[in-house]
Amino acid sequence: MITSLYAAILALIYVFLSIRIIGLRRSLRISIGDGNNPMVTRAIRMHGNFSEYVPLALILMFLIESISDYRRLVEVLGIVLVVGRVSHAYGLRTAEADFRLRVGGMAMTFSVLIISSCVLIWLKASSLQN
Repeated sequence: MITSLYAAILALIYVFLSIRIIGLRRSLRISIGDGNNPMVTRAIRMHGNFSEYVPLALILMFLIESISDYRRLVEVLGIVLVVGRVSHAYGLRTAEADFRLRVGGMAMTFSVLIISSCVLIWLKASSLQN
C-alpha cells in the first residue's frame, strides 16, 4: 500500500520533532511546558501542528487508495504532504526562519486535505449514481 510508505516516513519526522523538544527541554532544564522560552514554544508548535494535520491527511489518503485505482494521485498526495510538513517545520525552526516556507508548507498540507476530501466526495457521489 502506498499510504503505508508515507505513514512510515511521516512517523519518522514526528519522532524527530519529538526528540527535538526533548533535547531543547533537557538542555534548557525545562521539565514541562515551554518555560517561556520562544525556541521551545516554536518546537512544541511544530510538533503540535504536525500531529493535528498529518493523521487526517493519512486517513483520507488511505481511503482513496482503498476504494479507487488512483495510485498515482495517492503518490502525489503523499509527496506533497511530506514536502509540506518538512517545509512548515523548517520555516518555523527559528524566529529568523523564512516565513514563506511555513506558509507554503501549510498550503501544501491544506491542498492534500482539500483534494483528498473532494476526491472522496466525488467517488462516493459516483458510486451512488451506479
